[in-house]
Parts: sequence; structure tokens; C-alpha cells
Amino acid sequence: MTELLDRAIARVRMLPSETQDELAGVLLRLAGEEEPVDRLSPEEEASFANSRAQAARRDFASDEQIRAIWAKHGL
Repeated sequence: MTELLDRAIARVRMLPSETQDELAGVLLRLAGEEEPVDRLSPEEEASFANSRAQAARRDFASDEQIRAIWAKHGL
């Protein structure tokens, strides 16, 4: 390990765990790691599971609902 990398790792060790994980993910992506390293919270996992279940049931928003959302945001 180079001195610069050793210094950087020592500095990152002093940061909060969440920040350490974010920086580790960046480093892995820069080093060519293709696997996703982001972790979902339990709430995010539940939201995705609900979305997948809705899609499986073909339970999508109607055109009218989409137009209302767009209008609400000035689109």
C-alpha cells in the first residue's frame, strides 16, 4: 500500500460509519468493482417489494392520475 493511500484510509477511519461505507463504495467502483455496494434500508426494501408486487398485478397509475401529478408540479 502506498503512503498516500495509507494516509487516506487512516483519515477515513475517523469518519462516521455511514461516511466510511460511502467512501468505500466510491473506491471500489473506481477500482473496477462491478457489484453494487449500496445497501437499502428496511423501509426502502419494503417500498421496492411493494412496487414489484404492484407491477406484477399490473396495478399502475391511470393516465389521469399521471396528468394530475404532472400538473401539480407544473409539468
